[in-house]
Order: sequence, then C-alpha cells, then structure tokens
Amino acid sequence: MWSRFLNWYIKPQRMLKHVPASGEIPPTNELLNRTMRIVWPAIMESVLIGLVGIVDTMMVSTLGTVAISAVGLTTQPKYIGLCVFFGLNVAVSALVARRRGEDDKDSANRILKQSLLITIVCTVLISVAFVVFASPIISICGSAADTHEYAVEYLQIIMGGLVFNSLSMVINAAQRGIGNTKIAMRTNMVSNLINIVLNYLLIGGKFGFPALGIRGAAIATVIGSIAGCVMSFASVLHIEGYLYLGGREGYHFDRRTLSSVAKMSSGALAEQLFLRFGFFVFSLIVARLGTRDFAVHQICMNVLNFTFFFGDGLSTAAVTLVGQSLGQKRADLARIFGGICQRLGFLISLALFTILIVFAPQIVGCFSSDPEIIRDGSQILYLITYIVLLQIAMVVYCGCLRGAGDIRFVALIGLISVSIVRPAISWLLCWPLGGGLFGAWIGLSCEQTVRYLLSFLRFRSGKWTQIDI
Repeated sequence: MWSRFLNWYIKPQRMLKHVPASGEIPPTNELLNRTMRIVWPAIMESVLIGLVGIVDTMMVSTLGTVAISAVGLTTQPKYIGLCVFFGLNVAVSALVARRRGEDDKDSANRILKQSLLITIVCTVLISVAFVVFASPIISICGSAADTHEYAVEYLQIIMGGLVFNSLSMVINAAQRGIGNTKIAMRTNMVSNLINIVLNYLLIGGKFGFPALGIRGAAIATVIGSIAGCVMSFASVLHIEGYLYLGGREGYHFDRRTLSSVAKMSSGALAEQLFLRFGFFVFSLIVARLGTRDFAVHQICMNVLNFTFFFGDGLSTAAVTLVGQSLGQKRADLARIFGGICQRLGFLISLALFTILIVFAPQIVGCFSSDPEIIRDGSQILYLITYIVLLQIAMVVYCGCLRGAGDIRFVALIGLISVSIVRPAISWLLCWPLGGGLFGAWIGLSCEQTVRYLLSFLRFRSGKWTQIDI
C-alpha cells in the first residue's frame, strides 16, 4: 500500500507539467530508488549533526542556565567564521556533481585539490583571528558578566581546532557531489559519537577524567572533528576511487578551475554572509531580553535547527541529483528529482508537525526542569510547527537552485528575507510593540514565509535549469 501511495504521490509527469521531456523518463520506482540511495545517508548525516547539537546543549544544561547562554552566545560568531567554508563547500558539491554528470573525472579531482589548498589558507587566517579577538567578539554578541568568560573560552577552543573541521567539510562536500553521501554520513557518525562520549567524560568528570565544564564540551568537539578529518582523508586516498588525492596533478591552480570555484563560492559566500548577518542581529535582539529568555530561545533554536537538518539532508541530495542531471543535459530529470525531494520533505514536515504539537512540553522539559522555561518554550514550539511546514520545502528548493548554479538568486533570497525581513519585524514586535521573545519568533516565521515564496517561485520558473557552470 505504501509503495502504491508513493507511485501516485511521486509521479514524474505531474512534476514536468507542460515542460517537454529531453529523453526517456525512467520508471517511478527507479527514480525513487536513485533518490533514496542519496537522500537517506544525507538526511542521517544532517540529523546526526543536529542531534549532537541538542545533546551538547542538554549536557551543558546540567551546568545551569548561565552555561546554556554562554555556549549559545558563540553560535553566531562561530558560524560567521565558517561562512567562507560553507560557501566553498556549496561550490565544491555543485561543481563536482556537474562534472560527474559530464563524466569529467579529472576536472572533479582538480576542483577538490585546489579547494583544499584554498581551505588551508583561509583556515589559518580565520582561526588565528577568532582566537586572538575572541573576547571583543563575544562582547559584541551581547554577553553579560556571568557568561562572558565561559563563552570566550569555548569559542577559542572551537575555532582553534577549526582546521580539522574545515578540511573534512571540503572532502565530504566533494563526496556528496559524486553521490557518495554514505561516506560523509559515516564520518560524521563517528565524529559525533566521540563528541558525545567525551562530553560525558569531560563536562562532569566521569571515570577519573577531570571535570572541565564548558571547556570539556569544546575539547570534546575538537577531538571528534579530528577523528572525522582522518576518516575523510582516508576516503580519498584509494587510487581506484572517483576522487583521489594522489599524484601531483591538480595541486597547482589553473584558470578554468579557479574561475569556476571563485564564481560559485563567491555567490554562496554572499548568501552565507547575508544569512549570518540576519541571524546575528536576531540573536542580539533576543540577547537583550536577559539570560533566562535567551536560554529559552537557545533551547527552541536547537529544536528548530534539528527540524531544519531533515530539510538540509534533502537539500544536499537535491544539489547532487540536480547537478548530475544538468551535467547530462537532462533539465527534465533535474526538475523531477527536485520535485521528488520536495514531496519527500513534505511528508517529513507533517510528521515533525505532529510530534511538536503533541509533545512540546516534554521536548522543552528535556533541556530544563524550570516550569517557566517549559511554559514559554512550549508556546514557541507551537509556533515552530508552522515554520517547519515551510522550512523543509524552502530548503529543498534552494538546494535545487544551488545544484544548478543559481547561487546569486539564492543569495538574493537570503538578503531580502534573513538580512532585512527577520531583523526588522523581530525588533519591531519584540521591543517597540512589547511582544518580547514570542514577538521575535513571529518575526522569524514571517522571514520563513518570504523565503519559501521566493524560492518556490524561482523553482517553478525553470530559469535555473539554463545556467552553465
């Protein structure tokens, strides 16, 4: 019965509508199977990352509300520091996927090797800057006297070990581009497992290990990223693999490869900067409400981020499937795979909607036993149920656009919605109109609505299928 439903729900001809097919359309089962081979490891990887973030917060929460707020203060500056790598990774995945579709193995490997060189240089500069200037950075983020020192220490350790995370991210991005999402999943699974185990040992001091508190949580994260980095490099050292780091060829910059990477990554970097600016300003707006409200906010953001990771996994798969299809000159298949990912995402969003509606107090209760925090957090989770219905579809649409190389339009969406709509409406509702934390989250839901509409309209137009990268 489930198979019959999927065959009806995921019908290729319905996704093409009036667009003519460029060739023979494979059977629905074949299209779905190919999608699922890439989708489920990508979703598992993203969800594991989100789950570890939640577990981190739960473990840190045993140290009290101040600890939750201190770690939360580092979130936006940390992601701002990672913007360069997020942008580069989007470019690597999209370009490698396109070259895979074109069956150009040499170009795919040149993209990976030269991106690794770029990553090393950028990592050194960013890591040193964040370690040296951690204190003023945290002050700008709105730290209070009781959270500043803890947040500075946490940020310095995390960014000091950035090199292992950044190199692993680039390799995994290339692996996703050729469809090897299982490799990235295994890498993150081991990394996250080590992180959780060391969190348990180092935060509270178990089995003879020192009780390092917040410092222990940061050290656990870095050690986990080291393990992940080793696994990532091991995946590209097999001469028979599609991606292979051996040999000297490809380690010198060439104009075609560097131009493609620069063009794609600059657009993706612009998108990331717009997003991080909006997220940062939003965080500042909420941080002014005080430590308790910011702790509630941080708990709810962890839950929202966790739901986001389902869409992020589908978006990762969409980048691969769309990029490879366009590399094969099959714009029709690119539309179909994008539609399949979106429809799968809608089913997931309905399941998450139901869980949040039914278990909101219990979910917040996993982070805190404070009745007021549970009450306020539950109210926000009910609002998140609306956001979830839009968010996953929006993330998938943006993944399709990125896979096609329509990076500039995705950046424009980020500028309008996250950099302008979210901060403006959140500030208005939070402070002048006195809505407090709930008002800020209404502003976030307005931003999500705008992002969904813009990405949906662009996807439906089909202009993204005509971009050459």
